[in-house]
Amino acid sequence: MAEALHTSVLVREEDAGKRLDQFLAALLDVSRARVQELISDHKVLVNDAPAKASLKLHGNEQITILGPAERPPLRAIPEEIPLEILYEDDDLAVVNKPAGMMVHAGAGATDDARNRGTLVNALLHHFATLSGVGGEMRPGIVHRLDKETSGLIVVAKNNDTHRKLAAQFSRREVKKTYIALVQGWLKKDSGTISASISRDKVRRIRMTTRGSGGREAVSHYKALRRIDSPYGKFTLVEVKIDTGRTHQIRVHLSSLGHPVVGDALYGAASELRGRREAGRTPPTISLHRNFLHAAQLELVHPRTGKKIGLSAPLPNELRGFQNSLEPGPAGPIPPK
Repeated sequence: MAEALHTSVLVREEDAGKRLDQFLAALLDVSRARVQELISDHKVLVNDAPAKASLKLHGNEQITILGPAERPPLRAIPEEIPLEILYEDDDLAVVNKPAGMMVHAGAGATDDARNRGTLVNALLHHFATLSGVGGEMRPGIVHRLDKETSGLIVVAKNNDTHRKLAAQFSRREVKKTYIALVQGWLKKDSGTISASISRDKVRRIRMTTRGSGGREAVSHYKALRRIDSPYGKFTLVEVKIDTGRTHQIRVHLSSLGHPVVGDALYGAASELRGRREAGRTPPTISLHRNFLHAAQLELVHPRTGKKIGLSAPLPNELRGFQNSLEPGPAGPIPPK
């Protein structure tokens, strides 16, 4: 259900104990931050009186939503941040995004510290013009990568290019290949995961394959290498996606019981402990990002019609982490 205007709802007894913001986020299918904006603007009444987001419901309360929160005008601001630009012409650019960088600021961001350090901030500084199709907070952005995922992302410099690239993504004509390291050994050498993805109704920052009414998502994986190390077993995986849902690869691999290394949100260990040796404390290692990298991108240039194929090697921190895992016996891997 989309955010509604002048809506009134009676709280059921089975919803007793929930926070007001939690209850409304699930009811309206929006983020809790969005609900808190409504409450802060006094657009939510409980039994005809303003209430706090932390209010615990008891059941049988009458909740009234008076209208949308009044948001300040949003715009991204230029910021001098280094960018690794792998391709550029008058219509588009392809950038190798580092892990730890958000593509754009989230909802509710203004011209303050919340709108700093994003890819959009850097793009506005480096390029004279960017497409405006996505709005003032997302100029040039045709698709996205998660904050802790590194790799290739294409940027549109004008609206015509943006629309044509978006159409390619919609028709699944853009080829995207990722490299991931997952915990454990995959049972199959290759396979396809076709499982719809929806937002987790309890933990709103997560996505899930277990919910109903999700969006179609298809991922194809191939094991590149199996590693048996003092820190456990791992599989280096190549993943190609037909769709581009939020957290798609992370959710799909986790649904197999093999979360991406470093991805604690979807079940990966926050710290990997080595084998115990007599008289010694087991060593530990950790990765402060997800071992997920957008390694290859192939598309048709919207103006020239020529194919553009680009690749970006694994970043140093991922190579270093992989090298810290001592190779051991490997299971069968299909020939390349």
